[in-house]
Amino acid sequence: MARFKNVSLAIALLICASFTVLHHGWADYDQTKPTDFKAKIEDLTYENPHVLAKVKYNKELTTVYLAPVSRMESRGLNADMIKKGTTIRFVAYPHKTEKNEMRAERIFVGNDKYELR
Repeated sequence: MARFKNVSLAIALLICASFTVLHHGWADYDQTKPTDFKAKIEDLTYENPHVLAKVKYNKELTTVYLAPVSRMESRGLNADMIKKGTTIRFVAYPHKTEKNEMRAERIFVGNDKYELR
């Protein structure tokens, strides 16, 4: 029985560690280079772990990571407000190594500001 517990614990730790490697925290983004721009949503994935917006930035398709769904909704945002075709203003940080990836600090929908962190 003790061996079963040890094996189960080891498996649980390996699973948790594998997801930790996949998590992309703020350290991957250059917070010394805030980028403020308006763009039209070309595509939107409104699901966890993060809402993803595909936008044209400098004539290239760029993925902007927004907040998790629960945080978006707790701040008053929903999928209809940022659906495909909507132009919004982003304040985002570029990824340090991935050319066409950013993480949004805040967005503006119309005249309303939404803090995402």
